[in-house]
Amino acid sequence: MPTLLIENLASGALPVPAGATLLSALQTAGHDWLHACGGRGRCTTCRLEVVEGLDLLTPLTEAELRYRAAGRLLAHERLTCQARLCEGAVTGRVPHATKLPHVSYSD
Repeated sequence: MPTLLIENLASGALPVPAGATLLSALQTAGHDWLHACGGRGRCTTCRLEVVEGLDLLTPLTEAELRYRAAGRLLAHERLTCQARLCEGAVTGRVPHATKLPHVSYSD
């Protein structure tokens, strides 16, 4: 099963079920992850800095392309509510701007 590792969270690698978004996998694993629009691709609060495995994620969605064109989503970032992992392992980090105050991060 594909996995997602968040470097600055102490959870270890999380399984990502087939067809699930990264946000869904994070929530299923019990992580509180910022997503102001409810996971509909209407904001960028759920973004993930991808450290490794960017090419293993599904292609950018229309929402991600709009944010990328507007300069609100960097080339190494993906929206967890839009991106899906088909195979392999992705490593990422919670960006500083979207860290939640009640969650412990390791950086």
